[in-house]
Amino acid sequence: MADIFGKLYIRSIRLADMPPPRDYVSTLPVVRHLAKMGELRFNKPVTFLVGENGVGKSTLVEALAVAMGFNAEGGTRNFQFSTENTHSSLYEYLSVVKGLKYPKDGFFLRAESFYNVATNIDELDSVPGFGPPIIDSYGGVSLHEQSHGESFMALVENRFGGNGVYILDEPEAALSPMRVMTLMARINELVKHNSQFIISTHSPMLMTLPGAEIYEIGSRGIKSVSYEETEHFQTMKNFLDAPERSLKYLLEE
Repeated sequence: MADIFGKLYIRSIRLADMPPPRDYVSTLPVVRHLAKMGELRFNKPVTFLVGENGVGKSTLVEALAVAMGFNAEGGTRNFQFSTENTHSSLYEYLSVVKGLKYPKDGFFLRAESFYNVATNIDELDSVPGFGPPIIDSYGGVSLHEQSHGESFMALVENRFGGNGVYILDEPEAALSPMRVMTLMARINELVKHNSQFIISTHSPMLMTLPGAEIYEIGSRGIKSVSYEETEHFQTMKNFLDAPERSLKYLLEE
């Protein structure tokens, strides 16, 4: 375990203080559970945060990203744009215990604002500069000139360079099942190059990544589970095992 901790850039998170009752984040299940458990430890190079809509997964990864110095709408630590100030205050109350090593690379990828990241890259490259265009680090083709899924993968395959910490919020949102498997292979490759991933997801496929830890956030708390134990996997498996039966139950009047 000590060897693993030596390779992790983020070892744990906790609440340095509880958000005030007037702040909506104090009502989120993930915040209440984190306050009770004291600390959420990251034990593996890949950690998935899963749970139903509304439990606060995305709010937590956003707060972690901002606390680590990333732009709230996504990107690297060098991105400073803001199209709309809608991120929560949770980062103000979050304490991050970092590892011994400092990451050489990093990125915060969130599906809902990836368009804004792509726009900012194009805007920055439209201004003459002395260095190569920023888009060269993302595959050389404007992310707006590709489909959503293609631009996601162009980012992951070209911009994620290893020896870094990558925080992803529902990356499967733009990806087909085949692309999800491609993403899994790329994550596995980057882990071999001293990278750490913390990912909020609803994808049962993504959760099967070998060696990953899954924290399921529910009404009763936050617990480490296998992918077979997650509600996402069980629901998807039950449906695909007998779609006619599931549909009959769902659609019968």
